[in-house]
Amino acid sequence: MGTNLRKSILPFAIVTFIYFIVGFLTTINEQLQAPLKFTFLTEAGNLKNTLTTLVSFFFFLGYLVNGTLASRWVNAYGYKNTIFRGLLFMMSGLIMYLLSSWIGTHYPEYVLHFGTAVVPYGFIVFVLGSFLMGTSAAVIQVVVNPYVASYDLPGTQPVQRLNITTAVNSIGTTSAPFFVTIVMFSGISIENIAVKQLFVPIIALIACVALVTLITKRLDLPDIAHTRSSATEKLERSIWSFRHFVLGVLAIFFYVGTEVAIGANINLHAFELMDSGHPITFFGKTDIIVGGMDLGIHALLSTLYWGGFLVGRFVSSFFSNISARVQLIATTILATILAIVAMVTQNLWFLVAIGLLHSTMWSCIFSLSIKGLKQYTSKASGVFISAVFGGAVFTLVQGGLADALGSWRWTWVLTVVCELLMLSYALFGSRIRAKDVL
Repeated sequence: MGTNLRKSILPFAIVTFIYFIVGFLTTINEQLQAPLKFTFLTEAGNLKNTLTTLVSFFFFLGYLVNGTLASRWVNAYGYKNTIFRGLLFMMSGLIMYLLSSWIGTHYPEYVLHFGTAVVPYGFIVFVLGSFLMGTSAAVIQVVVNPYVASYDLPGTQPVQRLNITTAVNSIGTTSAPFFVTIVMFSGISIENIAVKQLFVPIIALIACVALVTLITKRLDLPDIAHTRSSATEKLERSIWSFRHFVLGVLAIFFYVGTEVAIGANINLHAFELMDSGHPITFFGKTDIIVGGMDLGIHALLSTLYWGGFLVGRFVSSFFSNISARVQLIATTILATILAIVAMVTQNLWFLVAIGLLHSTMWSCIFSLSIKGLKQYTSKASGVFISAVFGGAVFTLVQGGLADALGSWRWTWVLTVVCELLMLSYALFGSRIRAKDVL
């Protein structure tokens, strides 16, 4: 019994660890927005925020373009070979990051002009690398989500397994901001950072991912029956005929939109407040930063936001008796309240606290969306992953609003809209129609 249990845990652990890497590199991509703004985009004029958020936009564009491609790979080649391809994309993206820093260091005079904005070639190469990284994350998530949800691990249910895996993913997202601050930029002030400081850390990341890729190629990662269609099997229905799935895709679009917007843009809002002399306080009592442009606040806010995911997912993994629908209703209501309070008070710690509530939403929406889909599961996962493009849309829209309004303060109304739409999915859209029961 002990040997069988260990054998059943090992594939689950392997997939979970790879998901940790995805979380780590996803957040590194987001956290590089502010440093890149101060290195590459100093002459971008009134388009600084909009251009900066292109880093996240192109990352999540990879989800939209290649999410369905990944699901076809799962059906044609299986879970293991698909995750291997995703890791190859990851190495390609990191190599583009390395090339970006090299161009930015040795050829800073190579630039493009967009009106009055000056954009270096190095920044454009980095954005293309973000697209490859987003493609990697999409391909791997197409494997991880249905694999974990359908994997037969004794004593667990789908939403618990998803929460466990995403909790480990959150360890990566939580540690990444400090990796950017301390390892990549040595904890120095943001005005003094140099793009050449990316060289050594990125080379180390490439080596680590290459090692994981080789290990994955050699490991036994068993397939899961009845979760993907064979190359010759013709599905009788369109995946779009399942209403609870279609509405779930929309819900995840809005969820990832607000999840990523907070994680990627909260530090840009903080820099705006610090630059204007507004103190970053803890519920109006303890001054954390007053003025200055310390990169530490960049790491602090982001780390605590993503750390909320880690804590929330760990705690919710024990909620075996609370349905995904009830969890989603409660968290979206509370998140809406916190977002409104944050705008009114200009207290960023209320936005940070939303991380605790966002922690379980992905698992809840995904498990509700694929419930009862059986052989349609892998195809559904690919479409579902494409909806992660919401992270690109809302991050870029919020950056544009910040430039248009001259402030980040009221741009968080986008978060309120997203939370309310997810609440409506929990209340109404997640119910399965009788004709959709297979």
